[in-house]
Amino acid sequence: MPQPHVAAKTVSVKLDPDTRARIENLAEARHRTAHWVMREAINQYVDREEKREAFRQDTLKAWNEYQETGLHATAGEVDAWLANWGTENELSLPVCHK
Repeated sequence: MPQPHVAAKTVSVKLDPDTRARIENLAEARHRTAHWVMREAINQYVDREEKREAFRQDTLKAWNEYQETGLHATAGEVDAWLANWGTENELSLPVCHK
């Protein structure tokens, strides 16, 4: 997907010769520039890590909420609920309890 033109700032990254060669080989195989490969790798890494951090923050929020309220559903309740998804006898979402 083409990126809209955005004023970009040059950043230097020191790479060992083996990594640089790997990038250049991949760029050649993909008919792209080494610059494109490095930008794509950085963008994918940042996207993945942002999602990972959001998941971590959601987990911490859920843990803190549990610590405050004690409300939960057991693994058995959730397993039973999931096992019935899409069946005629689909169960309702388990109710949280203390």
